[in-house]
Amino acid sequence: MQDGRVMAEVGVTTFKLEIVTPQRLIVSDEVTELMAPGAEGYFGVLPGHIPFITTMDIGEITYWRGKDERHLAVTWGYIEVQGDKVIVLAETAERAEEIDAARAERARERAEGRLHDWGAGDERIDFTRAEAALHRALTRLQVAVKGR
Repeated sequence: MQDGRVMAEVGVTTFKLEIVTPQRLIVSDEVTELMAPGAEGYFGVLPGHIPFITTMDIGEITYWRGKDERHLAVTWGYIEVQGDKVIVLAETAERAEEIDAARAERARERAEGRLHDWGAGDERIDFTRAEAALHRALTRLQVAVKGR
């Protein structure tokens, strides 16, 4: 530590990434880079990053092991960056190859229908839930395409 700041270790090229849901451990790997959907927008992490904790939004996590790129669709949670380790606690997380694109497409259509009904004045529709469902479905479709 110098001047109260955490300094990155010279020569460190990876950090430990753990992605966990209430059901299972999704990822436990040494990675070189991470992009994640924080509540204030996407952010990147490289080895030696300054420690912080943030909430996570619906979106796509991308991480790299050298040139090997991986994608996951995630929903809400927390991310803790510790410099040499990143822990993601997500409500849900799916690898690209686990996503059923046809099911995600049906979910997108349902969510768009609900938002259309809300726009037409149907007060029974919960706009926030319908918007979140659409965001989840679009993210899942986006990630599924990258897994092919």
